[in-house]
Parts: sequence; structure tokens; C-alpha cells
Amino acid sequence: MRPLFATISTAALKHNLSVVRRHVPRSRTLAVIKANAYGHGLMRAASALSGAEGYALLELDAAVALREAGFGQRILLLEGLFEPRELPEIVRHGLAIVVHGRDQLRMLDELPPGAALEVFVKINTGMNRLGFPPAQFPDALRSLQSNPGVSRITLMTHFASADEARGVQWQMDLFERLANGAGLPASLANSAAVLRYPGTHRDWVRPGIMLYGCSPFTGSTGVELGLRPAMTLESRLIAVRDLGRGDTVGYGGLFAAERDMRVGVVACGYADGYPRHAPTGTPVEVEGRMTRTLGRVSMDMLCADLAGIPEARVGSRVVLWGGGVPVEQVAEAAGTVGYELLCALAPRVPVRERE
Repeated sequence: MRPLFATISTAALKHNLSVVRRHVPRSRTLAVIKANAYGHGLMRAASALSGAEGYALLELDAAVALREAGFGQRILLLEGLFEPRELPEIVRHGLAIVVHGRDQLRMLDELPPGAALEVFVKINTGMNRLGFPPAQFPDALRSLQSNPGVSRITLMTHFASADEARGVQWQMDLFERLANGAGLPASLANSAAVLRYPGTHRDWVRPGIMLYGCSPFTGSTGVELGLRPAMTLESRLIAVRDLGRGDTVGYGGLFAAERDMRVGVVACGYADGYPRHAPTGTPVEVEGRMTRTLGRVSMDMLCADLAGIPEARVGSRVVLWGGGVPVEQVAEAAGTVGYELLCALAPRVPVRERE
């Protein structure tokens, strides 16, 4: 059997939820478990995060699966509905939806009799993806309040730069002006705002990436924020090569040895979700020692520098990310973010669960 696998720690997921709780003691939590819980497994993550008051995700079928599995918490569809024929199933399973545009308001005219739909109405305060523009928001709110099938309304927005120097105040000012006097609960904070901006916590928070132990901030790791990585991707060396000075490694010969050296071939490549564009120097751990990748990542393999690791041999353990190799550092080296690496874990990679 190929030695590559991912391990998901449910204890880490629970710990990270406890970190959220410490930051937001008076808010309720919608644990964001979209994209198969950022690659960690929908049901596995939902079970580990069952202490949250609710879940947020995109897919209607996944939300229904949670209900049918016995999860009674609030379940919010972050992009709402896409066509009116979804309404009966949404209502039947007691799901909440985000409403972010006029087309969805018209769809809600087809709510079945006796419906009691919970709605999170999204305001575009500057992200400029989804949400009612400020000029449209008052009419949208009146429409929802006059719809007999809408039972509860929560206001929400999404921050564009809570993880950057610009911060959130420019969006908060607009949100406060629009929400003033509405007397409605609000959901504002993502992971970065949970950690950095207490004034955004309000009634519901929506942590995502921090639940999986990854920092939302460039240049820091989850461990530095008191989080624990929930996913570890590991493999083994399947070959060891002795290179002479000038020998190259992999497709295109992007790395040439400056001296005699040993190189390990790792059973992991871009078909497994490892970033193909990760350059020479991307951190990797062999036999518990930090080293670097060499050359171009292949579909099924990559190479690691074994300098200073004389005990490395065929069968030596390799950690690609997680544990002592922060996924944030691998992502930074590859010019991306930890979110992408976690979500990109390929279906062919076996997943093991541990406490």
C-alpha cells in the first residue's frame, strides 16, 4: 500500500473550538464546515465541533445529510438558495439561508404555506461579492419582514480585510449606519475578526480556518495563536539517491547539486493535493528533522534534501504539513494560503482519525 495518508485529530478540532469560545464568551458560534470541512471530513468535523450552536456551509445536500445524521443545531446555507424548487427541502429540514440578492427575494415568494424560514440577510459593505448594496438594503429588509414565511431575520456582512492592516472599521461604520434602529441580531466576525476585533463579535460569529488550526494572518502560524493543527499529511521515503555535483533533480532539472549530496524521494505529489508550484526550499520534515524540498513537484512524488539527516533511509517518515511543519509555511513558500492546501487534499489520499 502506498505510504501516504492524512491524519485528522478530533481533539485538535475540539481544542480550537475552545479557543473560539475564550475569545467570544457572549456570542454563539456558527462553525464553518464548507468544502467538506476544509478537507477534514464533513461528519467528522461536525461531530468534533458539536459544541458549536450551529454550522455554516454551502451545499444543500450536505446540510440535509447533517440533519438526517441527527445534528439539531442551526445549519446556515452561506449562499442561500439557487432555485425555488429547493425551498420545500430547506423548510422541511429546518435550515437557515443567507439572502443576498433580489432574485432570492423573488424566490421566497414561493415559500410553501406554513413555512417558518430563518434568514440571514447579507449586506455588501465593501467586499463586493454577495450582499445587498446599501441603497437596496432597506427595501430588501422590508420585503423579508413582510413575508409571512420568514420567521427570524439576522443581519450579516463579510469582512474583506480583517486579516490585513486596513482592518474592519471602514465596513463596520457602514454596517452600523444601515443596521441602526433595526433591532435585529447580527453575524459579522470571521476567524480573523474573532481573534483581532472584539467589537465585531455580536450575536453570531462564523469561525472557519481557525477551527482547523491554521492562522488567518499572513506571517503567523496557528500554533502561535494557541491553535492546534487538525490535519497532518505524512508519507515515507520510497527511494534514496546519491547525487554528484552538477546532477539535477526532477522534471526540467530545476535543482542542480552544488556538492555531493543525498536526496530522498517522497511518495506525495500534486495529484495528492501537494502544490505543484512549491519551489525548492519548501519546508518538509524527514525523520523528525526539518529540511527542504528540491526541484519540481511531480504528480506522485517530490524530492527532499537529506543533508544533515544521515539516518534517513527508505521507509523514513516524512511530514508534508501538520505537526512540526506548519501548513502556513508550506503555503507561503508555494505562494498560496493554508486554506487552499487543506481543501485540496485529494480523494485518493486515505484519511485516518485520531483523538
